[in-house]
Amino acid sequence: ATRHSPPAIRHWIGGNIGNPLIASIDEMSAGDIAVMELSSFQLEIMTRSPQVAAVLNVTPNHLDRHLTMEAYTAAKARILDYQAESDVAVLGRSDPGAWELAGSVRGGLVSFGLGCPPAGQSGTFLRDGMIAFWDGQSAEDLFPREIVRLRGEHNLLNVLAACAIAHAADLSVEAMRAGVEGFEGVEHRLEFVRSWGGADWYNDSIATAPERAMAAICSFDESLVLLAGGRDKDLPWDDFTDLVRQRVDHLILFGEASDIVGRALGKIPNGSRHFSVSRCDGLEDAVLAAAQIVEPGDVVLLSPGGTSFDEFRDFAERGEWFRVWVNNLP
Repeated sequence: ATRHSPPAIRHWIGGNIGNPLIASIDEMSAGDIAVMELSSFQLEIMTRSPQVAAVLNVTPNHLDRHLTMEAYTAAKARILDYQAESDVAVLGRSDPGAWELAGSVRGGLVSFGLGCPPAGQSGTFLRDGMIAFWDGQSAEDLFPREIVRLRGEHNLLNVLAACAIAHAADLSVEAMRAGVEGFEGVEHRLEFVRSWGGADWYNDSIATAPERAMAAICSFDESLVLLAGGRDKDLPWDDFTDLVRQRVDHLILFGEASDIVGRALGKIPNGSRHFSVSRCDGLEDAVLAAAQIVEPGDVVLLSPGGTSFDEFRDFAERGEWFRVWVNNLP
């Protein structure tokens, strides 16, 4: 007898960043899977929760809109408010803001993090070079860490989160591995643009908050030329500037937030690690300034920490123009 494979499950991807799925709703059928990214703005007005709802982290963002961290956290927590007992929440164990929401979980809980979950809890983790799943009593290896081709610990956590979500959705280990193996990332998210001047140039225009830029900085060990700025969202910059002092060799500030970041950076004390700081009106000038100082072996990283709205329509347009200007370097 001929054995037929089960029909593939149709899936849809969109939401806050990407395709607005409302335009495709007439094409969807019961049994399809929709994978959506929802912003805090969207979560504020929602009256239903996903069957699998994930909160990867809760770090300062959009305080120009929400005003306080408490209000921002409450908006993100709404993704769990309408879950049933049969639904599953996926939370980041290593992020205090996300893990605090564990007390609000109404159904099942699957977590993710680098270390093994506590006894009695289930989740993904890293052990002996393997991405693994802990069911509360024993571990199952899913696939080798080495097949993850993305830079940075934050991207490793993203893979662990994706596997936790996939497990909660009853997807197979084979499907998880197939989704990760060979995946080289998404544009504007630590996207390699080109090598020029002996340096590698990366586009991380998606980093519209200082915390996101910090994750990008920590993804590199090379000598770093950082392009940062844009428009501020009333977010704290102190942790960002502390990391800049430790890890960045040349800081090029651009856009409306350059003065704000400069004030947060303050006067560099005598005897501290040497790095240079310069300022430009816009991103194109920042690219040209980086081209003047770059040396072989450097990494030039656009990871602004601010939004794009002082100069561009959105982060994607900013990233697209960055690619154009970098590719136009002679």
